[in-house]
Amino acid sequence: MKTVITSIVGIAMLTLTLVNCKSEKKKEEVPTTKTEQKVVPENLKWSERMALSEVHRFPDPTLLDFQDKSRWSYTNGLVLQGMSRIQGSTPHDELADYIYEYADRMVNKDGSIETYDISNYNLDMIKSGDVLFYLYQQEKEPRFKMAMDTLHQQLVDQPTVSEGGYWHKQRYPYQMWLDGVYMAEPFHAKYASTFMEGEAAKKTFDKIVLQFDLIEKHSRDPKTGLYFHGWDESKEQRWANKDTGLSQHFWSRGMGWYGMALVDIIELLPEGHSGRQKIKGYLNRYAEAIVKYQDATGAWYQVLDLPEREGNYLEATGTCMFTYTLAKGVNKGYLPEKFMENAKKGYEGILTEFITVEDNGVVNLNRCCGVAGLGGDPYRDGSFDYYVNEIIRSNDPKGTGPFMMASLEMGK
Repeated sequence: MKTVITSIVGIAMLTLTLVNCKSEKKKEEVPTTKTEQKVVPENLKWSERMALSEVHRFPDPTLLDFQDKSRWSYTNGLVLQGMSRIQGSTPHDELADYIYEYADRMVNKDGSIETYDISNYNLDMIKSGDVLFYLYQQEKEPRFKMAMDTLHQQLVDQPTVSEGGYWHKQRYPYQMWLDGVYMAEPFHAKYASTFMEGEAAKKTFDKIVLQFDLIEKHSRDPKTGLYFHGWDESKEQRWANKDTGLSQHFWSRGMGWYGMALVDIIELLPEGHSGRQKIKGYLNRYAEAIVKYQDATGAWYQVLDLPEREGNYLEATGTCMFTYTLAKGVNKGYLPEKFMENAKKGYEGILTEFITVEDNGVVNLNRCCGVAGLGGDPYRDGSFDYYVNEIIRSNDPKGTGPFMMASLEMGK
């Protein structure tokens, strides 16, 4: 009887062992990582990861910037320009489709642009022209050229201050903002070099360089080397100093726009144009100024020169723009190699201070100033309190676009 019981127990133990082995084997067959569930693969470069994250966040490219209605805007153009540069080194069908969809839906067969009104003379509206230029080089669709013709015509007729500098918008008369040169001049230079020739092209390039000359003349502070956000020739705005016409503060992203304009425009000017060397000089003294205000973290503050003032904070969009400007400047040979150390420090600051990654691989850029301007309704007075109390949010396209471009320049 004992022998029978022993045999039964042995058989039971053997059976249990076999079951456990099968269970363990089954467990081994289940993937132990979440890689297959990732929306954005983590083995890609940061530039690609951010681009694919933007597509995930905003499946409709006409609704970039948290919009609920499709619109033609500079923020779309900024993000899509970053994506188009990624396409030049590591193409993704998903990005190609995304870029094309924006232009396809916003530009009609007759070349008219949805939601765009030329009579507003808004420099911001020129920026998405870079997307049209990129697509026209590939597709040669006549409607894209017609739309670019319209944007060029806006700049031909754009109201100007007495010395020839563009008003920022029709509703902001006699005002030049740092933002404007980035919004308009890279597109205009591409247009002139591709579709114009002779005296007409020369006059356009001269006018492009003039915009930078006037920013240097009026907006640069000789003591710090930093640039004021806005200049009102009429000195009538409440935000404007009654003696100089300048706004009160050095806003990080305002200077970021200008730095990106400086570093992008040089290669777009003709080789023999005197403006190339002049703007290289502007870029070098700009770089010398901004690195003096770089925080130990590598990032820069929302109001650049007042890091200790209560309410000020390290801000992502300006930091991405400065990092891009310095890195590209060195890569192109416009800036001395020493500035690459600042670019590296800035990039590490971005990753440490602002970047988070979700479980699904989606990349977030945090602590972005959502918007800032001057004048308008409600009135924006350009005070310190105004700049530090504007909305702060994650994944603002004015940060994600420059982050992609900074990542490309850093090889990341």
